[in-house]
Amino acid sequence: MPRLPGLVVLALSLLALPVRAEQVTTFALDNGLEAVVIEDHRAPAVVHMVWYRVGAADEPAGKSGIAHFLEHLMFKGTDDLAQGEFSDIVEANGGSDNAFTSWDYTGYFQRVAADRLGLMMQLEADRMTDLALTPEDVATERDVILEERNQRTENSPGALFSEQRQAIQYVNHPYGTPIIGWKHEMEGLSRADALSFYKRYYAPNNAILVVAGDVTPDEVRALAQEHYGSLTPSDGLMPRARPQEPPQRAERRFTFSDPRVAQPYVSRSYLAPERDPGDQKTAAALTYLAELLGGQGATSLLGERLQFDRQVALYTGAFYRGLSLDDTTFSMVVVPAEGVDMDEAEAALDEVIAEFLAEGVDEELFASVKMQLRASEIYARDDIQGLAQRYGSALTNGLGVDDVQVWPEVLQSVTADDVMAAARDLFDKRRAVTGWLTRPATDATEVTQ
Repeated sequence: MPRLPGLVVLALSLLALPVRAEQVTTFALDNGLEAVVIEDHRAPAVVHMVWYRVGAADEPAGKSGIAHFLEHLMFKGTDDLAQGEFSDIVEANGGSDNAFTSWDYTGYFQRVAADRLGLMMQLEADRMTDLALTPEDVATERDVILEERNQRTENSPGALFSEQRQAIQYVNHPYGTPIIGWKHEMEGLSRADALSFYKRYYAPNNAILVVAGDVTPDEVRALAQEHYGSLTPSDGLMPRARPQEPPQRAERRFTFSDPRVAQPYVSRSYLAPERDPGDQKTAAALTYLAELLGGQGATSLLGERLQFDRQVALYTGAFYRGLSLDDTTFSMVVVPAEGVDMDEAEAALDEVIAEFLAEGVDEELFASVKMQLRASEIYARDDIQGLAQRYGSALTNGLGVDDVQVWPEVLQSVTADDVMAAARDLFDKRRAVTGWLTRPATDATEVTQ
């Protein structure tokens, strides 16, 4: 496929631009609360985030979904605030708020005018220690999360397929359990379960405060001491030592059939190393590998060869999620074109992987991807909420501030040889999970799930 001859020159020009590190200050309170301050004085606004080092992969056995359930319950009320009053106050002060749960962390944030930062800390500190839950609150919100599962998972063949793939990928590690939880366990979550989880994990010594925007470190430190400094640390925290995956010695395969499937596809995933503190080079190489194979449609190898040259696919992609406390995944997908069966689509995927391993990295495409990643790192500095998210997610996944700040340099230091070494270590079908999402056969007696 022809490419612009000046692309390498343009890439080298952009690569010469420095990626200016944001101004970051860190400190810790005596009760264990860690804080990160990211200064950005271009607008009188601030993002206030509290991240907890606990997520779905830290849940007690048999209580899947409790981390996400508690995230919902945190908006119910406290000893001082009525149900829903937290968000009402944020909105009345011209701000917005929300929360999120992953396998490795749970986070809460508000975006407000900078002069409202103290109020946000007051509110968040209150619900860190004084959450009030009635039996009615718990019953109502349990119905809400069950309906959320119905809408997002049970009613989506693709979501059910992804859930099954994750469970097959991780046979021993808790990443195999869905963040929202298994339905039969969600139905049994109780007020006692929520409060037990809350009292153990929602404490200053398990939290990271991230403040980004029009603030100074001294101002944030004073406000943090005022509002968070008197909170009592938890004495129930344990090291985050999770069961790890045993060596995978044979390919795992599965087929998920559902009459609601609009477009069948083939998925392939492998366990892959995550970004580790002080050692992010392999993760950076895998970031390039995903972009080279399936990042940008026509300019990626899968897109060029399967969608355009051979026209056996409608869509292709490759994905790597480097931010993870434990081993993560590298995955690829091929959506076959009309008239192309699943066997042919999977065989085409295997052929491209084999061709890549034999031919190596296209240097011009590599330069283009390097330019794009460099540009994305530069543009990311313009989004204070994105910066707060970047630091919070990294620190709750075991990385440090230095790891976040050197990541652009690590990315730019990757060579084509590094990418190929990572690819050779990764691509072994004996360590793969291959799944087919299909419609049922016409035989009415065939089981559909």
